[in-house]
Amino acid sequence: MYQQKYIGVVIPAYNEAKQIRRVLETVPPFVDKIVVVDDASTDETSQVVEECQHQTSDRIVLIRHAVNQGVGGAVSTCFKWCRDHGIEVAVTMDADAQMDPDDMPALLEPVVTEEVDYAKGNRLISGEAWRIMPKVRYLGNAVLSLLTKIASGYWHVADSQCGYAAINRQALKTIEWDETHQGYGRPNDLLVRLNIHGFRVRDVPVRPLYNVGEESGVHPIRMIPALSLLILRLFLMRMIRKYVILDFHPLVFFYALSAILLLIVAPVLTGRMFWIWLAVEGKIPAINALALMFSVVTGLQFLLFAMWFDMDYNTHLK
Repeated sequence: MYQQKYIGVVIPAYNEAKQIRRVLETVPPFVDKIVVVDDASTDETSQVVEECQHQTSDRIVLIRHAVNQGVGGAVSTCFKWCRDHGIEVAVTMDADAQMDPDDMPALLEPVVTEEVDYAKGNRLISGEAWRIMPKVRYLGNAVLSLLTKIASGYWHVADSQCGYAAINRQALKTIEWDETHQGYGRPNDLLVRLNIHGFRVRDVPVRPLYNVGEESGVHPIRMIPALSLLILRLFLMRMIRKYVILDFHPLVFFYALSAILLLIVAPVLTGRMFWIWLAVEGKIPAINALALMFSVVTGLQFLLFAMWFDMDYNTHLK
Protein backbone atom coordinates (compact mmCIF):
# COMPACT_ATOMS: atom_id res chain seq x y z
CA MET A 1 0.00 0.00 0.00
CA TYR A 2 0.99 3.62 -0.49
CA GLN A 3 -0.24 6.06 2.16
CA GLN A 4 -3.02 3.60 3.09
CA LYS A 5 -4.19 3.35 -0.53
CA TYR A 6 -4.54 0.03 -2.37
CA ILE A 7 -2.28 0.43 -5.44
CA GLY A 8 -2.38 -1.47 -8.70
CA VAL A 9 0.04 -1.31 -11.62
CA VAL A 10 -1.37 -2.17 -15.04
CA ILE A 11 0.89 -3.37 -17.84
CA PRO A 12 -0.33 -3.98 -21.39
CA ALA A 13 2.05 -6.37 -23.14
CA TYR A 14 2.42 -7.53 -26.72
CA ASN A 15 5.51 -9.56 -27.66
CA GLU A 16 7.53 -8.20 -24.73
CA ALA A 17 9.17 -11.43 -23.55
CA LYS A 18 12.61 -9.79 -23.62
CA GLN A 19 11.75 -6.85 -21.40
CA ILE A 20 8.78 -7.70 -19.21
CA ARG A 21 10.72 -9.65 -16.58
CA ARG A 22 12.82 -6.56 -15.92
CA VAL A 23 9.66 -4.45 -15.58
CA LEU A 24 7.97 -6.87 -13.18
CA GLU A 25 11.06 -7.24 -11.00
CA THR A 26 11.50 -3.47 -10.61
CA VAL A 27 7.91 -2.58 -9.66
CA PRO A 28 8.15 -0.93 -6.19
CA PRO A 29 7.23 -3.13 -3.19
CA PHE A 30 4.39 -0.82 -2.07
CA VAL A 31 2.35 -1.89 -5.14
CA ASP A 32 -0.34 -4.39 -4.09
CA LYS A 33 -1.30 -5.83 -7.49
CA ILE A 34 0.40 -5.98 -10.87
CA VAL A 35 -2.11 -6.64 -13.65
CA VAL A 36 -0.56 -7.81 -16.92
CA VAL A 37 -2.64 -8.23 -20.06
CA ASP A 38 -0.98 -10.39 -22.71
CA ASP A 39 -2.58 -8.95 -25.84
CA ALA A 40 -2.41 -12.18 -27.90
CA SER A 41 1.39 -12.19 -28.04
CA THR A 42 3.10 -14.58 -30.43
CA ASP A 43 6.25 -14.87 -28.32
CA GLU A 44 6.80 -16.18 -24.77
CA THR A 45 5.41 -13.14 -22.92
CA SER A 46 2.86 -15.19 -20.95
CA GLN A 47 5.41 -17.81 -19.97
CA VAL A 48 7.78 -15.17 -18.60
CA VAL A 49 4.95 -13.56 -16.60
CA GLU A 50 3.93 -16.96 -15.20
CA GLU A 51 7.50 -17.59 -14.07
CA CYS A 52 7.45 -14.27 -12.23
CA GLN A 53 4.06 -15.17 -10.72
CA HIS A 54 5.55 -18.22 -9.02
CA GLN A 55 8.16 -15.99 -7.38
CA THR A 56 5.74 -13.34 -6.05
CA SER A 57 2.76 -15.38 -4.82
CA ASP A 58 -0.51 -13.67 -5.81
CA ARG A 59 0.87 -10.16 -6.45
CA ILE A 60 0.87 -10.62 -10.25
CA VAL A 61 -2.37 -11.14 -12.16
CA LEU A 62 -2.12 -12.38 -15.76
CA ILE A 63 -4.97 -11.87 -18.22
CA ARG A 64 -4.75 -13.21 -21.76
CA HIS A 65 -6.51 -11.81 -24.81
CA ALA A 66 -7.43 -14.44 -27.38
CA VAL A 67 -7.44 -11.73 -30.07
CA ASN A 68 -5.13 -8.73 -30.24
CA GLN A 69 -7.07 -5.61 -29.20
CA GLY A 70 -4.32 -3.02 -29.36
CA VAL A 71 -2.67 -1.16 -26.51
CA GLY A 72 -5.87 0.74 -25.74
CA GLY A 73 -7.90 -2.45 -25.50
CA ALA A 74 -5.31 -4.05 -23.23
CA VAL A 75 -5.24 -1.02 -20.92
CA SER A 76 -9.05 -0.98 -20.80
CA THR A 77 -9.05 -4.63 -19.71
CA CYS A 78 -6.55 -3.78 -16.95
CA PHE A 79 -8.58 -0.81 -15.74
CA LYS A 80 -11.81 -2.80 -15.65
CA TRP A 81 -10.07 -5.44 -13.53
CA CYS A 82 -8.83 -2.73 -11.14
CA ARG A 83 -12.29 -1.15 -10.98
CA ASP A 84 -13.89 -4.50 -10.14
CA HIS A 85 -11.29 -5.53 -7.54
CA GLY A 86 -11.12 -2.52 -5.25
CA ILE A 87 -7.95 -0.87 -6.55
CA GLU A 88 -7.92 2.72 -5.26
CA VAL A 89 -5.19 4.08 -7.55
CA ALA A 90 -4.05 2.39 -10.77
CA VAL A 91 -0.75 3.21 -12.45
CA THR A 92 -0.14 2.42 -16.12
CA MET A 93 3.30 1.22 -17.16
CA ASP A 94 4.58 -0.09 -20.48
CA ALA A 95 6.15 -3.51 -20.74
CA ASP A 96 9.27 -2.28 -22.56
CA ALA A 97 11.08 -0.87 -19.48
CA GLN A 98 10.92 2.73 -20.74
CA MET A 99 9.24 3.96 -17.56
CA ASP A 100 11.37 4.53 -14.48
CA PRO A 101 9.83 2.86 -11.38
CA ASP A 102 11.52 5.52 -9.23
CA ASP A 103 9.12 8.10 -10.72
CA MET A 104 6.05 6.25 -9.45
CA PRO A 105 5.82 7.92 -6.00
CA ALA A 106 5.78 11.34 -7.68
CA LEU A 107 2.88 10.24 -9.88
CA LEU A 108 0.99 8.73 -6.95
CA GLU A 109 1.43 11.62 -4.52
CA PRO A 110 -1.08 14.14 -5.98
CA VAL A 111 -3.63 11.36 -6.57
CA VAL A 112 -3.51 9.68 -3.16
CA THR A 113 -3.66 13.09 -1.45
CA GLU A 114 -6.77 13.84 -3.56
CA GLU A 115 -5.29 16.97 -5.13
CA VAL A 116 -6.06 15.59 -8.60
CA ASP A 117 -7.87 12.62 -10.11
CA TYR A 118 -5.30 11.81 -12.80
CA ALA A 119 -1.56 12.46 -12.80
CA LYS A 120 0.36 11.83 -16.01
CA GLY A 121 4.04 11.78 -16.78
CA ASN A 122 5.65 14.54 -18.80
CA ARG A 123 9.04 13.70 -20.30
CA LEU A 124 9.30 17.03 -22.12
CA ILE A 125 9.69 19.11 -18.94
CA SER A 126 13.14 17.66 -18.42
CA GLY A 127 15.97 19.48 -20.16
CA GLU A 128 17.27 16.02 -21.05
CA ALA A 129 14.33 15.15 -23.28
CA TRP A 130 15.66 16.73 -26.49
CA ARG A 131 19.03 15.03 -25.97
CA ILE A 132 17.72 11.59 -24.96
CA MET A 133 14.56 11.11 -27.02
CA PRO A 134 14.84 10.31 -30.75
CA LYS A 135 14.37 13.63 -32.57
CA VAL A 136 11.56 12.34 -34.79
CA ARG A 137 9.67 11.04 -31.74
CA TYR A 138 10.22 14.30 -29.85
CA LEU A 139 8.90 16.47 -32.70
CA GLY A 140 5.97 14.17 -33.41
CA ASN A 141 5.08 14.16 -29.72
CA ALA A 142 5.24 17.96 -29.61
CA VAL A 143 2.81 18.31 -32.53
CA LEU A 144 0.35 15.80 -31.05
CA SER A 145 0.61 17.46 -27.63
CA LEU A 146 -0.40 20.82 -29.12
CA LEU A 147 -3.39 19.28 -30.91
CA THR A 148 -4.39 17.40 -27.75
CA LYS A 149 -4.35 20.60 -25.69
CA ILE A 150 -7.00 22.03 -28.02
CA ALA A 151 -9.02 18.83 -28.18
CA SER A 152 -8.96 17.95 -24.48
CA GLY A 153 -9.29 21.38 -22.85
CA TYR A 154 -6.33 20.61 -20.57
CA TRP A 155 -4.20 23.51 -21.76
CA HIS A 156 -1.74 23.06 -18.90
CA VAL A 157 -0.59 19.53 -19.85
CA ALA A 158 1.86 18.35 -22.49
CA ASP A 159 3.53 15.12 -23.65
CA SER A 160 0.10 13.72 -24.47
CA GLN A 161 1.51 10.39 -25.69
CA CYS A 162 3.16 9.49 -22.39
CA GLY A 163 1.31 6.49 -20.96
CA TYR A 164 2.92 6.62 -17.51
CA ALA A 165 0.01 7.84 -15.36
CA ALA A 166 -1.95 7.32 -12.13
CA ILE A 167 -5.76 7.39 -11.99
CA ASN A 168 -8.02 7.31 -8.95
CA ARG A 169 -10.98 5.04 -8.22
CA GLN A 170 -13.66 7.63 -9.01
CA ALA A 171 -12.31 8.06 -12.54
CA LEU A 172 -11.92 4.28 -12.92
CA LYS A 173 -15.62 3.89 -12.11
CA THR A 174 -16.79 6.80 -14.28
CA ILE A 175 -15.04 6.26 -17.62
CA GLU A 176 -16.73 3.80 -20.01
CA TRP A 177 -13.65 1.75 -20.83
CA ASP A 178 -15.31 -0.25 -23.61
CA GLU A 179 -15.89 3.01 -25.52
CA THR A 180 -12.30 4.30 -25.37
CA HIS A 181 -9.97 4.20 -28.35
CA GLN A 182 -8.23 0.85 -28.72
CA GLY A 183 -5.03 1.97 -30.47
CA TYR A 184 -2.15 4.36 -29.75
CA GLY A 185 -4.57 7.28 -29.49
CA ARG A 186 -5.73 5.97 -26.10
CA PRO A 187 -3.98 8.69 -24.01
CA ASN A 188 -5.56 11.44 -26.15
CA ASP A 189 -8.98 9.80 -25.93
CA LEU A 190 -8.73 9.41 -22.15
CA LEU A 191 -7.80 13.06 -21.60
CA VAL A 192 -10.86 14.18 -23.56
CA ARG A 193 -13.16 11.88 -21.57
CA LEU A 194 -11.65 13.02 -18.27
CA ASN A 195 -12.31 16.63 -19.23
CA ILE A 196 -15.92 15.93 -20.19
CA HIS A 197 -16.51 14.53 -16.70
CA GLY A 198 -14.65 17.37 -14.97
CA PHE A 199 -11.72 15.42 -13.53
CA ARG A 200 -8.61 17.27 -12.35
CA VAL A 201 -5.38 16.46 -14.23
CA ARG A 202 -1.77 17.32 -13.50
CA ASP A 203 1.54 16.83 -15.30
CA VAL A 204 4.36 15.27 -13.28
CA PRO A 205 7.97 15.36 -14.54
CA VAL A 206 9.31 11.88 -15.34
CA ARG A 207 12.65 10.77 -16.70
CA PRO A 208 12.71 9.68 -20.36
CA LEU A 209 14.34 6.26 -20.79
CA TYR A 210 15.60 5.06 -24.17
CA ASN A 211 18.06 2.48 -25.47
CA VAL A 212 17.21 0.04 -22.69
CA GLY A 213 16.57 -2.83 -25.06
CA GLU A 214 13.11 -1.72 -26.23
CA GLU A 215 11.87 -2.47 -29.74
CA SER A 216 9.31 0.05 -30.94
CA GLY A 217 7.36 -0.02 -34.18
CA VAL A 218 5.76 3.35 -33.45
CA HIS A 219 6.67 6.19 -35.81
CA PRO A 220 5.14 9.41 -34.44
CA ILE A 221 5.60 11.46 -37.62
CA ARG A 222 3.82 8.79 -39.70
CA MET A 223 1.07 8.56 -37.08
CA ILE A 224 0.34 12.30 -37.06
CA PRO A 225 -2.22 12.26 -39.94
CA ALA A 226 -4.26 9.37 -38.50
CA LEU A 227 -4.04 10.61 -34.92
CA SER A 228 -4.91 14.14 -36.06
CA LEU A 229 -8.20 12.85 -37.48
CA LEU A 230 -8.85 11.01 -34.22
CA ILE A 231 -8.07 14.15 -32.22
CA LEU A 232 -10.46 16.16 -34.42
CA ARG A 233 -13.25 13.65 -33.71
CA LEU A 234 -12.45 13.78 -30.00
CA PHE A 235 -12.55 17.59 -30.08
CA LEU A 236 -15.99 17.56 -31.70
CA MET A 237 -17.19 14.95 -29.20
CA ARG A 238 -16.06 17.15 -26.30
CA MET A 239 -17.70 20.25 -27.76
CA ILE A 240 -21.03 18.47 -28.13
CA ARG A 241 -21.03 16.54 -24.85
CA LYS A 242 -19.55 19.19 -22.58
CA TYR A 243 -20.63 22.51 -24.06
CA VAL A 244 -23.96 21.58 -25.61
CA ILE A 245 -25.42 18.61 -23.70
CA LEU A 246 -23.96 18.87 -20.18
CA ASP A 247 -23.46 22.61 -19.78
CA PHE A 248 -24.11 25.02 -22.63
CA HIS A 249 -21.34 27.54 -23.36
CA PRO A 250 -21.28 30.12 -26.20
CA LEU A 251 -17.71 29.21 -27.13
CA VAL A 252 -19.16 26.58 -29.48
CA PHE A 253 -20.49 29.44 -31.62
CA PHE A 254 -17.05 31.04 -31.75
CA TYR A 255 -15.48 27.74 -32.87
CA ALA A 256 -18.27 27.18 -35.40
CA LEU A 257 -18.04 30.69 -36.90
CA SER A 258 -14.26 30.40 -37.03
CA ALA A 259 -14.52 27.10 -38.92
CA ILE A 260 -17.05 28.57 -41.39
CA LEU A 261 -14.92 31.63 -42.11
CA LEU A 262 -11.53 29.89 -42.29
CA LEU A 263 -12.50 26.57 -43.89
CA ILE A 264 -15.37 27.56 -46.19
CA VAL A 265 -15.61 31.30 -46.85
CA ALA A 266 -11.87 32.04 -47.10
CA PRO A 267 -11.10 29.19 -49.58
CA VAL A 268 -14.08 30.19 -51.76
CA LEU A 269 -13.00 33.84 -51.82
CA THR A 270 -9.41 32.83 -52.52
CA GLY A 271 -10.47 30.70 -55.49
CA ARG A 272 -12.73 33.45 -56.83
CA MET A 273 -9.99 36.07 -56.49
CA PHE A 274 -7.43 34.03 -58.41
CA TRP A 275 -9.97 33.09 -61.09
CA ILE A 276 -10.89 36.72 -61.74
CA TRP A 277 -7.23 37.77 -61.56
CA LEU A 278 -5.83 35.10 -63.89
CA ALA A 279 -8.75 34.24 -66.18
CA VAL A 280 -11.07 37.26 -66.38
CA GLU A 281 -9.79 40.76 -65.61
CA GLY A 282 -6.06 40.28 -65.19
CA LYS A 283 -6.08 42.14 -61.87
CA ILE A 284 -7.03 41.40 -58.29
CA PRO A 285 -10.56 42.64 -57.52
CA ALA A 286 -10.37 45.00 -54.53
CA ILE A 287 -13.69 44.01 -52.97
CA ASN A 288 -12.79 40.32 -53.17
CA ALA A 289 -9.39 40.93 -51.56
CA LEU A 290 -10.93 42.98 -48.75
CA ALA A 291 -13.61 40.35 -48.13
CA LEU A 292 -10.93 37.63 -47.98
CA MET A 293 -8.84 39.65 -45.54
CA PHE A 294 -11.88 40.33 -43.37
CA SER A 295 -12.85 36.63 -43.33
CA VAL A 296 -9.35 35.47 -42.33
CA VAL A 297 -8.83 38.12 -39.63
CA THR A 298 -12.30 37.67 -38.16
CA GLY A 299 -12.03 33.88 -38.30
CA LEU A 300 -8.72 33.96 -36.42
CA GLN A 301 -10.20 36.30 -33.82
CA PHE A 302 -13.14 33.95 -33.27
CA LEU A 303 -10.72 31.02 -32.96
CA LEU A 304 -8.54 32.77 -30.39
CA PHE A 305 -11.56 33.90 -28.37
CA ALA A 306 -12.92 30.33 -28.36
CA MET A 307 -9.57 28.98 -27.11
CA TRP A 308 -9.43 31.69 -24.45
CA PHE A 309 -12.94 30.86 -23.22
CA ASP A 310 -12.09 27.15 -23.16
CA MET A 311 -8.88 27.74 -21.24
CA ASP A 312 -10.64 29.92 -18.69
CA TYR A 313 -13.51 27.45 -18.26
CA ASN A 314 -11.08 24.60 -17.45
CA THR A 315 -8.70 26.48 -15.16
CA HIS A 316 -10.11 24.76 -12.06
CA LEU A 317 -9.19 21.31 -13.44
CA LYS A 318 -5.47 21.79 -12.83
